[in-house]
Amino acid sequence: MKKQPSLFGGACIIAGVCVGAGMLGLPASGASAWTIWTIIAITFTMLVMTFSGWLLLDVYKDYDLRASFNTVTQNILGNKMNVINNIAVYFVGGILLYAYITASGGILENLTHSWIDLGEFGSRIWSIIFVGCFSFFVWHSTRLVDRISVILILFMAISFVLSISGLITNLNVSYLFDTQNMADTDYAKYVLAVFPVALTSFGYHHSVSSMRAYYGNEKQAKYAISIGTFIALVLYLLWVISIFGVLPREKFGPIIASNSELDVLLDSIGNILETSYIKQMLNAFSIAAILSSFIGVGLGTFDFLADFFKFDDNKVGRTKAWAVTFLPPLFFSLLSPLGFLKAIGYAGAVATLWTCMTPALLAYKTRRGNRFLIAIVFFFGVCTALFHFLAMWNMLPVFTTP
Repeated sequence: MKKQPSLFGGACIIAGVCVGAGMLGLPASGASAWTIWTIIAITFTMLVMTFSGWLLLDVYKDYDLRASFNTVTQNILGNKMNVINNIAVYFVGGILLYAYITASGGILENLTHSWIDLGEFGSRIWSIIFVGCFSFFVWHSTRLVDRISVILILFMAISFVLSISGLITNLNVSYLFDTQNMADTDYAKYVLAVFPVALTSFGYHHSVSSMRAYYGNEKQAKYAISIGTFIALVLYLLWVISIFGVLPREKFGPIIASNSELDVLLDSIGNILETSYIKQMLNAFSIAAILSSFIGVGLGTFDFLADFFKFDDNKVGRTKAWAVTFLPPLFFSLLSPLGFLKAIGYAGAVATLWTCMTPALLAYKTRRGNRFLIAIVFFFGVCTALFHFLAMWNMLPVFTTP
C-alpha cells in the first residue's frame, strides 16, 4: 500500500512559498498603519487567500490530477481569458524567482566575501550556483521538495525563535503602540497600502494543483493549504510585533526611503540594540526564507509550465520544464538585477488576477463554492489591485518623518 504523503510536509511547502516576500516587505509597508491595523490587514488577507485556494480546489475536482491553471481556465473561461491568466501566472512566478535569485546572490556574496572573493561579478556567480544547486530539488520530485521544505521550515523556526527572542527581550510597549507619537495617530488611512504586499505574502496559488496532485485528493490538499497559510500568518505576526516593538515608528522613514531594503532594516535594528547576534540570526532566517520560497514558487511554476507545454513526467520532460522555469529568471537576474522589493512590487500588481479574480470567476462559472465567499474573494482582488496602482501613482497617503 502506497504511503500517504505527510500533511505537515505539504503545509510546509505552502508556508515556505508564502514566507519570503512578506518578511522583507511587511514591516516597511505596515510602518504607516502601525501595529493594530497591520495585524488586521495581514489576518484578513490570509483568510481571503485561503478561501480562494479552496475555490480552486473545488473547481479542480472534475479534472485530472496533473491539470493546473492552464487546462482548467481554458476549458471554463475560454482561450482569451486563459492567455491573460497564463501570462499573469508565469509573470508572477517568474519575477518572484528572479527576485529570489537576485537576493540570494547578494546575500551569499556578503556571507562568503571574507573567505571567497569572486570579484566584480561575485553576486551573479553565486546566483548561478544557487540556481544550479537548489533547483535540482524541484526537478527531482515534489516529495523531495516536501522533505527539504520540512528541513527549511524547522531551520527557519529555530533561527526565527533565536532572532525574535533577542528582539522581544528588548520590546518596548510604547514603541509597539506608538504612544509617544502625538502628531500623526490616524493610522487607518495608511492601511490600504498594506494589502498589496500582504496579498503577495500569501501568494501560494500556483502550488494548489501541485498539492492536489501530491495527495491525490482535494480534502488533504485543503488541510495542507489551511495549515500552511496559518503557519505563515503566525510567523508574520510575530515578526511584525517584534520589529515594531524594537524600532520606533519614526525610525522607519529612512527604511521606507531606501525602498525597504533588508540590509537597511537590519542595520537599523543593530543600531538600536547594539548587537550583531540578532542581525546574524536574521540573516540566517532570511536565507532560509528565500530558499524555501524559491523552491516552493519554483515547484508551482514548474508544474504549471509542464501542464502548459504538455511535457512528459519523465527525466527528459522534467528537464524541459526545469529549463523554461529557471533559466529565463536567471538570465534576467544576471542581465539586470533590479533588487528584491522592486520585483516583489511588480508581482503584487499582477498577482491579484490569478490569486483572487480568476479563482472567483472559475467557481462562479462552475457553480462551485459559496456565493458569498466568491464575491468576497473577487471584490478583495479588485480592490487590492486598485490600492496597488493608487500607491504607484502616489495617490494614497504616505507616512513620512521629519
